[in-house]
Amino acid sequence: MRTFKLILLLVILGFVGVIVGSSWFSVRHLPMRSDPTAFSIPPGSSLRSAAQIIETAGVDLPAWQLELLGRVLGRSSKIKAGSYEVEGGLTALSLLDKLTRGDVTQSEIVLVEGKTFRQFRAALNEHPGLSHDSLKLSDAQILMHVGAKERHPEGLFFPDTYLFDRDSSDLDVYRRAYRAMQSRLAIAWGGRESTLPLKTPYELLILASIVEKETGTPADRPQIAAVFVNRLRRSMLLQTDPTVIYGLGPAFDGNLRKNDLLTDTPWNTYTRPGLPPTPIAMPGLASLQAAAKPPPSDMLYFVARGDGSSEFSASLDEHNSAVAKYQKQ
Repeated sequence: MRTFKLILLLVILGFVGVIVGSSWFSVRHLPMRSDPTAFSIPPGSSLRSAAQIIETAGVDLPAWQLELLGRVLGRSSKIKAGSYEVEGGLTALSLLDKLTRGDVTQSEIVLVEGKTFRQFRAALNEHPGLSHDSLKLSDAQILMHVGAKERHPEGLFFPDTYLFDRDSSDLDVYRRAYRAMQSRLAIAWGGRESTLPLKTPYELLILASIVEKETGTPADRPQIAAVFVNRLRRSMLLQTDPTVIYGLGPAFDGNLRKNDLLTDTPWNTYTRPGLPPTPIAMPGLASLQAAAKPPPSDMLYFVARGDGSSEFSASLDEHNSAVAKYQKQ
Protein backbone atom coordinates (compact mmCIF):
# COMPACT_ATOMS: atom_id res chain seq x y z
CA MET A 1 0.00 0.00 0.00
CA ARG A 2 2.83 2.37 0.88
CA THR A 3 4.55 1.50 -2.40
CA PHE A 4 1.38 2.33 -4.35
CA LYS A 5 1.06 5.73 -2.63
CA LEU A 6 4.72 6.51 -3.35
CA ILE A 7 4.29 5.60 -7.02
CA LEU A 8 1.11 7.71 -7.25
CA LEU A 9 2.85 10.69 -5.68
CA LEU A 10 5.77 10.38 -8.09
CA VAL A 11 3.37 10.23 -11.03
CA ILE A 12 1.53 13.34 -9.85
CA LEU A 13 4.77 15.23 -9.22
CA GLY A 14 6.02 14.22 -12.64
CA PHE A 15 2.77 15.35 -14.23
CA VAL A 16 2.93 18.69 -12.43
CA GLY A 17 6.55 19.10 -13.43
CA VAL A 18 5.52 18.71 -17.03
CA ILE A 19 2.54 21.04 -16.93
CA VAL A 20 4.32 23.78 -14.96
CA GLY A 21 6.86 24.06 -17.70
CA SER A 22 4.39 23.54 -20.49
CA SER A 23 3.17 26.39 -22.65
CA TRP A 24 -0.43 25.20 -22.31
CA PHE A 25 -0.22 25.97 -18.59
CA SER A 26 0.67 29.62 -19.12
CA VAL A 27 -1.69 32.50 -18.24
CA ARG A 28 -3.09 34.37 -21.23
CA HIS A 29 -5.79 36.98 -21.65
CA LEU A 30 -8.91 36.25 -23.59
CA PRO A 31 -8.68 37.27 -27.26
CA MET A 32 -9.10 40.98 -28.09
CA ARG A 33 -7.91 42.09 -24.63
CA SER A 34 -4.66 44.02 -24.43
CA ASP A 35 -5.09 45.43 -20.90
CA PRO A 36 -4.18 43.47 -17.72
CA THR A 37 -6.82 41.08 -16.44
CA ALA A 38 -8.15 42.18 -13.05
CA PHE A 39 -9.94 40.07 -10.48
CA SER A 40 -10.65 40.13 -6.74
CA ILE A 41 -10.44 37.24 -4.30
CA PRO A 42 -12.87 37.69 -1.37
CA PRO A 43 -11.69 36.96 2.19
CA GLY A 44 -12.10 33.32 3.16
CA SER A 45 -12.00 32.02 -0.42
CA SER A 46 -10.79 28.47 -0.96
CA LEU A 47 -8.23 27.63 -3.62
CA ARG A 48 -11.01 26.09 -5.71
CA SER A 49 -13.24 29.18 -5.57
CA ALA A 50 -10.25 31.46 -6.22
CA ALA A 51 -9.30 29.43 -9.29
CA GLN A 52 -12.88 29.65 -10.59
CA ILE A 53 -12.95 33.42 -10.04
CA ILE A 54 -9.70 33.78 -11.99
CA GLU A 55 -10.96 31.69 -14.89
CA THR A 56 -14.26 33.60 -14.99
CA ALA A 57 -12.37 36.92 -15.00
CA GLY A 58 -10.88 36.01 -18.37
CA VAL A 59 -7.53 34.46 -17.49
CA ASP A 60 -7.01 31.67 -20.04
CA LEU A 61 -6.27 28.99 -17.45
CA PRO A 62 -8.65 26.16 -16.51
CA ALA A 63 -9.52 26.40 -12.83
CA TRP A 64 -8.69 22.73 -12.18
CA GLN A 65 -5.08 23.22 -13.29
CA LEU A 66 -4.38 26.03 -10.82
CA GLU A 67 -6.18 24.10 -8.08
CA LEU A 68 -4.16 20.95 -8.77
CA LEU A 69 -0.88 22.85 -8.73
CA GLY A 70 -1.74 24.57 -5.47
CA ARG A 71 -2.72 21.33 -3.76
CA VAL A 72 0.36 19.39 -4.89
CA LEU A 73 2.67 22.20 -3.76
CA GLY A 74 0.88 22.47 -0.41
CA ARG A 75 -0.38 26.00 -0.93
CA SER A 76 -4.12 25.42 -1.04
CA SER A 77 -4.65 27.20 2.29
CA LYS A 78 -2.28 30.08 1.61
CA ILE A 79 -4.29 32.08 -0.93
CA LYS A 80 -4.60 35.73 0.17
CA ALA A 81 -7.65 37.88 -0.45
CA GLY A 82 -7.40 41.12 -2.40
CA SER A 83 -7.46 42.68 -5.85
CA TYR A 84 -5.02 41.42 -8.46
CA GLU A 85 -3.91 42.22 -11.99
CA VAL A 86 -2.07 39.78 -14.25
CA GLU A 87 -0.38 40.32 -17.58
CA GLY A 88 -0.43 37.87 -20.49
CA GLY A 89 2.31 35.24 -20.51
CA LEU A 90 2.37 34.68 -16.76
CA THR A 91 2.90 31.01 -15.87
CA ALA A 92 0.62 29.10 -13.53
CA LEU A 93 3.40 28.81 -10.96
CA SER A 94 4.03 32.57 -11.11
CA LEU A 95 0.31 33.21 -10.67
CA LEU A 96 0.21 30.88 -7.68
CA ASP A 97 3.22 32.69 -6.22
CA LYS A 98 1.41 36.00 -6.69
CA LEU A 99 -1.71 34.72 -4.94
CA THR A 100 0.17 33.28 -1.96
CA ARG A 101 2.36 36.40 -1.55
CA GLY A 102 -0.70 38.60 -1.55
CA ASP A 103 0.81 40.69 -4.34
CA VAL A 104 -2.36 42.76 -4.62
CA THR A 105 -3.05 45.96 -6.51
CA GLN A 106 -4.40 48.69 -4.26
CA SER A 107 -5.53 52.25 -4.73
CA GLU A 108 -5.37 54.99 -2.16
CA ILE A 109 -7.13 58.17 -1.17
CA VAL A 110 -5.61 60.91 0.96
CA LEU A 111 -7.87 62.81 3.36
CA VAL A 112 -6.14 66.06 4.25
CA GLU A 113 -6.25 67.72 7.66
CA GLY A 114 -8.45 70.79 7.74
CA LYS A 115 -10.73 69.74 4.89
CA THR A 116 -14.48 69.68 5.43
CA PHE A 117 -16.83 66.74 5.14
CA ARG A 118 -18.25 68.24 1.95
CA GLN A 119 -14.75 68.17 0.45
CA PHE A 120 -14.25 64.63 1.77
CA ARG A 121 -17.42 63.44 0.04
CA ALA A 122 -16.39 65.10 -3.22
CA ALA A 123 -12.98 63.37 -3.11
CA LEU A 124 -14.58 59.96 -2.60
CA ASN A 125 -17.19 60.59 -5.28
CA GLU A 126 -14.50 61.47 -7.82
CA HIS A 127 -12.16 58.55 -7.08
CA PRO A 128 -12.19 56.14 -10.05
CA GLY A 129 -11.09 53.12 -8.03
CA LEU A 130 -14.06 53.06 -5.68
CA SER A 131 -17.57 51.70 -5.97
CA HIS A 132 -19.73 54.75 -5.24
CA ASP A 133 -22.40 53.20 -3.04
CA SER A 134 -22.87 56.43 -1.08
CA LEU A 135 -23.53 58.61 -4.11
CA LYS A 136 -27.30 58.84 -3.59
CA LEU A 137 -27.19 58.73 0.22
CA SER A 138 -27.75 61.74 2.44
CA ASP A 139 -25.20 62.70 5.08
CA ALA A 140 -27.51 61.23 7.71
CA GLN A 141 -27.70 57.93 5.84
CA ILE A 142 -23.91 57.75 5.60
CA LEU A 143 -23.68 58.26 9.36
CA MET A 144 -26.14 55.44 9.83
CA HIS A 145 -24.06 53.13 7.62
CA VAL A 146 -20.87 53.80 9.61
CA GLY A 147 -22.64 53.31 12.94
CA ALA A 148 -22.27 56.91 14.10
CA LYS A 149 -24.46 58.26 16.87
CA GLU A 150 -23.74 61.86 15.92
CA ARG A 151 -26.21 63.73 13.73
CA HIS A 152 -23.70 65.98 11.95
CA PRO A 153 -20.84 64.45 9.92
CA GLU A 154 -18.31 67.26 10.22
CA GLY A 155 -15.05 66.32 11.90
CA LEU A 156 -15.98 62.68 12.46
CA PHE A 157 -13.58 61.21 9.89
CA PHE A 158 -9.85 60.96 10.54
CA PRO A 159 -7.61 62.53 7.87
CA ASP A 160 -5.12 59.93 6.68
CA THR A 161 -4.07 57.87 3.66
CA TYR A 162 -6.44 54.95 3.10
CA LEU A 163 -5.54 51.97 0.91
CA PHE A 164 -8.26 49.85 -0.63
CA ASP A 165 -8.77 47.12 -3.22
CA ARG A 166 -10.11 48.00 -6.64
CA ASP A 167 -13.89 48.55 -6.67
CA SER A 168 -14.17 48.57 -2.88
CA SER A 169 -17.25 50.33 -1.55
CA ASP A 170 -16.69 53.95 -0.59
CA LEU A 171 -18.75 53.14 2.51
CA ASP A 172 -15.84 50.97 3.68
CA VAL A 173 -13.56 54.01 3.54
CA TYR A 174 -16.11 56.04 5.48
CA ARG A 175 -16.28 53.32 8.15
CA ARG A 176 -12.51 53.08 8.48
CA ALA A 177 -12.08 56.84 8.70
CA TYR A 178 -14.87 57.13 11.27
CA ARG A 179 -13.47 54.36 13.44
CA ALA A 180 -9.98 55.84 13.18
CA MET A 181 -11.24 59.20 14.46
CA GLN A 182 -13.16 57.54 17.30
CA SER A 183 -10.00 55.72 18.33
CA ARG A 184 -7.72 58.79 18.14
CA LEU A 185 -10.28 60.94 19.93
CA ALA A 186 -10.70 58.43 22.76
CA ILE A 187 -6.93 58.33 23.32
CA ALA A 188 -6.66 62.14 23.29
CA TRP A 189 -9.62 62.48 25.67
CA GLY A 190 -8.17 59.89 28.03
CA GLY A 191 -4.87 61.77 28.20
CA ARG A 192 -6.35 65.28 28.43
CA GLU A 193 -5.19 67.93 30.86
CA SER A 194 -7.21 67.52 34.05
CA THR A 195 -8.55 71.10 34.21
CA LEU A 196 -9.54 71.33 30.57
CA PRO A 197 -12.82 73.32 30.32
CA LEU A 198 -14.49 70.70 28.12
CA LYS A 199 -17.27 68.32 29.11
CA THR A 200 -17.20 65.65 26.39
CA PRO A 201 -14.89 64.12 23.77
CA TYR A 202 -17.08 65.75 21.13
CA GLU A 203 -16.26 69.20 22.55
CA LEU A 204 -12.59 68.27 22.29
CA LEU A 205 -13.17 67.36 18.64
CA ILE A 206 -14.80 70.75 18.03
CA LEU A 207 -11.92 72.60 19.65
CA ALA A 208 -9.34 70.54 17.75
CA SER A 209 -11.04 71.41 14.45
CA ILE A 210 -10.75 75.13 15.25
CA VAL A 211 -7.08 74.71 16.17
CA GLU A 212 -6.56 72.88 12.87
CA LYS A 213 -8.06 75.69 10.81
CA GLU A 214 -6.22 78.44 12.69
CA THR A 215 -2.79 76.84 12.49
CA GLY A 216 -0.55 78.21 9.76
CA THR A 217 2.74 76.96 11.21
CA PRO A 218 2.87 73.62 13.06
CA ALA A 219 5.06 75.07 15.81
CA ASP A 220 2.24 77.50 16.73
CA ARG A 221 -0.40 74.79 17.17
CA PRO A 222 0.03 74.20 20.96
CA GLN A 223 -0.02 77.92 21.71
CA ILE A 224 -3.10 78.45 19.55
CA ALA A 225 -4.85 75.69 21.51
CA ALA A 226 -3.78 77.37 24.75
CA VAL A 227 -5.29 80.70 23.66
CA PHE A 228 -8.70 79.15 22.99
CA VAL A 229 -8.64 77.15 26.22
CA ASN A 230 -7.76 80.31 28.17
CA ARG A 231 -10.61 82.20 26.55
CA LEU A 232 -13.07 79.39 27.35
CA ARG A 233 -11.92 79.42 30.98
CA ARG A 234 -12.60 83.17 31.19
CA SER A 235 -15.94 82.93 29.31
CA MET A 236 -14.54 85.16 26.57
CA LEU A 237 -15.89 84.97 23.02
CA LEU A 238 -13.59 82.83 20.89
CA GLN A 239 -13.83 85.27 17.96
CA THR A 240 -12.24 82.98 15.39
CA ASP A 241 -12.78 83.67 11.70
CA PRO A 242 -12.82 80.03 10.48
CA THR A 243 -16.01 79.34 12.45
CA VAL A 244 -17.70 82.34 10.83
CA ILE A 245 -16.59 81.16 7.39
CA TYR A 246 -17.94 77.68 8.11
CA GLY A 247 -21.29 79.16 9.12
CA LEU A 248 -21.49 81.05 5.84
CA GLY A 249 -21.20 77.77 3.94
CA PRO A 250 -21.02 77.76 0.12
CA ALA A 251 -22.03 81.44 0.15
CA PHE A 252 -18.53 82.41 1.31
CA ASP A 253 -16.68 83.96 -1.65
CA GLY A 254 -13.20 84.02 -0.12
CA ASN A 255 -13.51 87.54 1.26
CA LEU A 256 -14.55 87.79 4.93
CA ARG A 257 -16.27 91.12 5.56
CA LYS A 258 -17.13 92.98 8.76
CA ASN A 259 -20.81 92.36 8.06
CA ASP A 260 -20.07 88.61 8.04
CA LEU A 261 -18.64 88.87 11.55
CA LEU A 262 -21.85 90.55 12.70
CA THR A 263 -24.21 88.11 10.96
CA ASP A 264 -25.35 85.58 13.52
CA THR A 265 -25.19 81.85 12.71
CA PRO A 266 -24.78 78.89 15.08
CA TRP A 267 -21.07 78.88 14.19
CA ASN A 268 -20.38 82.60 14.59
CA THR A 269 -18.07 82.80 17.61
CA TYR A 270 -18.16 86.62 17.43
CA THR A 271 -21.87 86.65 18.25
CA ARG A 272 -22.22 83.47 20.34
CA PRO A 273 -20.26 82.38 23.43
CA GLY A 274 -18.48 79.08 23.85
CA LEU A 275 -17.78 76.48 21.22
CA PRO A 276 -19.81 76.19 18.01
CA PRO A 277 -22.28 73.28 17.86
CA THR A 278 -20.13 71.06 15.63
CA PRO A 279 -16.55 70.76 14.38
CA ILE A 280 -15.73 72.90 11.36
CA ALA A 281 -13.25 70.54 9.65
CA MET A 282 -11.36 67.27 10.01
CA PRO A 283 -8.63 67.78 12.64
CA GLY A 284 -5.45 65.77 12.47
CA LEU A 285 -3.72 63.97 15.32
CA ALA A 286 -1.48 66.92 16.22
CA SER A 287 -4.50 69.21 16.67
CA LEU A 288 -6.29 66.62 18.81
CA GLN A 289 -3.24 66.33 21.03
CA ALA A 290 -2.73 70.10 21.26
CA ALA A 291 -6.37 70.69 22.19
CA ALA A 292 -6.26 67.91 24.80
CA LYS A 293 -3.02 69.04 26.46
CA PRO A 294 -2.30 72.71 25.73
CA PRO A 295 0.84 74.11 27.34
CA PRO A 296 0.66 76.50 30.33
CA SER A 297 0.15 79.98 28.94
CA ASP A 298 -1.37 83.37 29.76
CA MET A 299 -1.93 84.27 26.12
CA LEU A 300 -5.44 85.36 25.08
CA TYR A 301 -4.95 86.72 21.57
CA PHE A 302 -3.04 85.99 18.38
CA VAL A 303 -2.77 87.57 14.96
CA ALA A 304 -1.25 86.32 11.71
CA ARG A 305 2.14 87.81 10.88
CA GLY A 306 1.67 87.25 7.17
CA ASP A 307 4.25 84.49 6.84
CA GLY A 308 2.11 81.68 8.23
CA SER A 309 3.14 82.21 11.82
CA SER A 310 1.23 84.04 14.56
CA GLU A 311 1.99 86.76 17.09
CA PHE A 312 0.60 85.98 20.56
CA SER A 313 -0.46 88.52 23.18
CA ALA A 314 -1.62 88.38 26.79
CA SER A 315 -3.52 91.69 26.80
CA LEU A 316 -5.82 93.55 24.43
CA ASP A 317 -3.40 96.51 24.22
CA GLU A 318 -0.60 94.18 23.12
CA HIS A 319 -2.92 92.54 20.63
CA ASN A 320 -4.01 95.85 19.14
CA SER A 321 -0.37 96.83 18.70
CA ALA A 322 0.31 93.51 16.96
CA VAL A 323 -2.70 94.00 14.68
CA ALA A 324 -1.46 97.48 13.77
CA LYS A 325 1.99 96.10 13.05
CA TYR A 326 1.08 93.00 11.04
CA GLN A 327 -2.38 93.66 9.60
CA LYS A 328 -3.06 97.34 9.11
CA GLN A 329 0.16 98.01 7.27
